[in-house]
Amino acid sequence: MSTVTVEHAYSLLCEEGYAQARERSGYFVTFQVNDGFIPVSENKSDAVFIPTASPESSNAFPFSVLAKTMRKVISEMEQGILERSPNLGCLSLRKAIQNYLARSKGIQVDTDQIIIGSGSEYLYTVLVALLGRRCIYAIESPSYKKIEDIYVASDVKLQKLPLCSDGIDSHSLQKCEADILHISPFRSYPSGVTASASKRHEYLKWAEKGERYIIEDDFESEFNLAKKPVETLFSTSSKDNIIYMNTFSKTISPSFRIGYMVLPKHLIQKYEQRLSFLSCTVPTYIQYVVAELMNNGDFERHIHRVRRIKRKELS
Repeated sequence: MSTVTVEHAYSLLCEEGYAQARERSGYFVTFQVNDGFIPVSENKSDAVFIPTASPESSNAFPFSVLAKTMRKVISEMEQGILERSPNLGCLSLRKAIQNYLARSKGIQVDTDQIIIGSGSEYLYTVLVALLGRRCIYAIESPSYKKIEDIYVASDVKLQKLPLCSDGIDSHSLQKCEADILHISPFRSYPSGVTASASKRHEYLKWAEKGERYIIEDDFESEFNLAKKPVETLFSTSSKDNIIYMNTFSKTISPSFRIGYMVLPKHLIQKYEQRLSFLSCTVPTYIQYVVAELMNNGDFERHIHRVRRIKRKELS
């Protein structure tokens, strides 16, 4: 085996948080699947992310491509863009998201597990209605302020768990009495903390006890510059209790106000019983536009283009 191949393998292990390089000492394993709750790491994550884009930045979705797609959707769909969206969201968009998650994140789901909504804030409120106000919710501290605001406005019991360099403090996580853990493991905002491989598996071990759920907000994960996509909790969990969330605010445009969540299979019936009356809050036209961008490859071409640009800037 060549030296280059070996170095590349070690580099991937370090990027994913499974090993750590120490100068003049070699490589050391930092995670094993059978590990229990571990002491908080002193090491900062090596994950690299791209800052939020402004419309004029190189991160912004090309306006010419977006305008062309919008014209195409109007031309082909005609009055179909005026039709009411199904309550879960248009099937064409849910199918496009299903395929994208399978090929880019290793998430295998059915289309009826995917729910479209007008941004993450709206979907947070839907989850409170689904999971219940009697549950105890735990969030990262610090975290995106609107997460806390929504839980406070929903009148639920809330616990704040302090973040360390590799994720939530282990001692605080063990002590918390929460039923639902709301986290952004790829990149927590505003701290920028990325959960290590050890910490992600610690979260999964926490969720194995009782009737617990994890809300995995995969904020800005598309703009990860690592050579291999960071594993999601949803794709690695052996228990059907992870709720995956993401939006198109960073990858396409915040003005679209469009996000989605993926429910565990056993929550689908509960959602239908309690919340099937909820209408989709995203216009049909916008859903068709996003679906077309995902189906024709423009969505992923944009992501790859931005990654190439940022890698050159960092090299």
